[in-house]
Amino acid sequence: MQEHLPTYEEALALLKEFNKSESLLKHAYAVEGVMRYMARKLGEDENKWGIIGLVHDLDYEQFPGEHCHKTAEILKEKGWPEDYIRSIVSHGWGLCSNVEPGSRMEKVLYAIDELTGFISAVALVRPSRSVKDLEAKSVLKKWKDKAFAASVNRQVIERGANLLGMELSDLITETIAGMRQVADRIGL
Repeated sequence: MQEHLPTYEEALALLKEFNKSESLLKHAYAVEGVMRYMARKLGEDENKWGIIGLVHDLDYEQFPGEHCHKTAEILKEKGWPEDYIRSIVSHGWGLCSNVEPGSRMEKVLYAIDELTGFISAVALVRPSRSVKDLEAKSVLKKWKDKAFAASVNRQVIERGANLLGMELSDLITETIAGMRQVADRIGL
């Protein structure tokens, strides 16, 4: 099949075809929002980064045991570009994939995927239940409590910050800023 640059509408339709869970859709929108924010900040292709963020967990709801691999299969069948597929597969590096994030986009996706979930969890226990007034210091306070959002892999986030050459607090600040751009869409 010939390579095909996906449109946003195609990516969103594909996401909704494979995902019905409201929480997984909100996670996809959060990651998309942060990816778009970071692309703008870094002078990169916002649409490409956003689409990759949107569909990064495409297979997670229906094929959790084949996470990343099933997405690669689906996107290959649809004729998506190889670099899009590689970027998506790399976010599972060390967990369900051997593809190490190489490009700046891959490193950002790897670093912020789990972090958006952690930030969402912190926002939900605040009186405002929002990211709009959330600061990195509040997130870092919860970070130390290993029982809080215990399913979030903090090592992945720390490794991602290192890959990007960023301090964890700066990565958190930037991720919150990206999530604020889509706060209404993600219910935070």
